[in-house]
Amino acid sequence: MAIPAKLQNEIKQFQRLQQELAQYSEQRLQMDLKLRETVHTLDALKGLPEDATLYRPIGSLLVKAKDRKEVEDLLSEEKETLEVRVRALERQENHLKERYTQMQKELSEALQSAGVASAAAPPEA
Repeated sequence: MAIPAKLQNEIKQFQRLQQELAQYSEQRLQMDLKLRETVHTLDALKGLPEDATLYRPIGSLLVKAKDRKEVEDLLSEEKETLEVRVRALERQENHLKERYTQMQKELSEALQSAGVASAAAPPEA
């Protein structure tokens, strides 16, 4: 049995939503990894002697830092920025998951009412 054009369009929208959800999940995982790395670096910095020579990145260069506080401030600022970005990505990801679940349910019902076999229903995420 042929799938109606409207339903085909909704399936395409669902597939785009799947891709968008996967992209947000990947971005969140990357930001979360950077955040954990930054926290780990801050912790490691606390274990160094006060007079340790430290370098900070400027682009692809490493430049000697004035003092330990300069590096701590930069890392703390980066940590705060990453925390905000991770929270924003989590909110967006959760919103997309809700849309995904709702759309999956609606598509499943529409496919059943159109008489299309359940094997043609979109896969679970």
